[in-house]
Amino acid sequence: MPSSPVLQIKPLGFPWETADPFLFCAYHDDAYPKGNGQMAPAASLAGREIGQDFSRKDGWSMYHGDTVPGFPGHPHRGFETVTVVRKGLIDHSDSLGAAARFGQGDAQWLTAGGGVVHSEMFPLLETDKDNPLELFQIWLNLPARNKMVPAHFTMFWGKDIPRLVAQDEAGRETEISTVAGPLAGAGQPLPPPPDSWAAQPDADVAIWTVRMAPGARWTLPPAKGDGTRRNLYFFKGDAVTVGGQRVTGPSAIEIQADVPAELVNGDAQAEFLLLQGRPIGEPVAQYGPFVMNTQAEIMQAMQDYRRTQFGGWPWPDSAPVHGLDTPRFARHPDGREEKP
Repeated sequence: MPSSPVLQIKPLGFPWETADPFLFCAYHDDAYPKGNGQMAPAASLAGREIGQDFSRKDGWSMYHGDTVPGFPGHPHRGFETVTVVRKGLIDHSDSLGAAARFGQGDAQWLTAGGGVVHSEMFPLLETDKDNPLELFQIWLNLPARNKMVPAHFTMFWGKDIPRLVAQDEAGRETEISTVAGPLAGAGQPLPPPPDSWAAQPDADVAIWTVRMAPGARWTLPPAKGDGTRRNLYFFKGDAVTVGGQRVTGPSAIEIQADVPAELVNGDAQAEFLLLQGRPIGEPVAQYGPFVMNTQAEIMQAMQDYRRTQFGGWPWPDSAPVHGLDTPRFARHPDGREEKP
């Protein structure tokens, strides 16, 4: 057994490098300005490549939005998106007829399966103060047997996501939020979508965020599964010691999953995203928003989308937003509505 549980350390880029069963992780941290009353920035868009703005000019981007920032309607097949919003709001609309406004600690889990089209827009509701947005979007692969399951829409409201606040001997706190996967002391985990790899009893999938006070100590418990891979993304903070090895941020830290790893924070608050799971171990063929097992299946996905539009788009435009005064909500494909 190695003396340190740290297997490798890499700098964080964009997007973050992930390991099977994860495909992709994008961290968005946009310092959006005040809104203009139409949910768009009250700021000039000059100097931005509208429709393809990843510039981070003035600390924010429009992405593919031309008025409201965000990602207008686009297709997916063969995997899942898990979107965890820490600050700000997302307006979701999809080809299933589902819609949502979520954020401020909420998470959305969308199984694309055989095909879905969705838009993710970032409405800037506040007109008298800034509109910061911070989120993770994580792509979790589906095994071959579930690539073509019906699309499925799930909301996890922030108040329902299990959390643990652990104190070390000096009373310094570490807070862990568990979007997926059990953690002793955090309460019963929320059930992932039924066809997700995370729903398999031996998949050992965990998606946690960890916030450590300056100087705090906390031991990351071992994963339960043989062959599980574990990555700890140290995205805020100065320095932390992981299993006795000092790491400066921002860094991606691959950790041996079957042993505990003590985290000892430095002098500044530190934050991490943990992604772990047993690998699916199948070939991955990817073309943009389609993730299958073979190139032939990718070609079929493209043909199916051109022919069927994955059920069509029931919204009046490609970038719907849900109103200036609308509170957080979710409307499911069957018409059922829920609120946090």
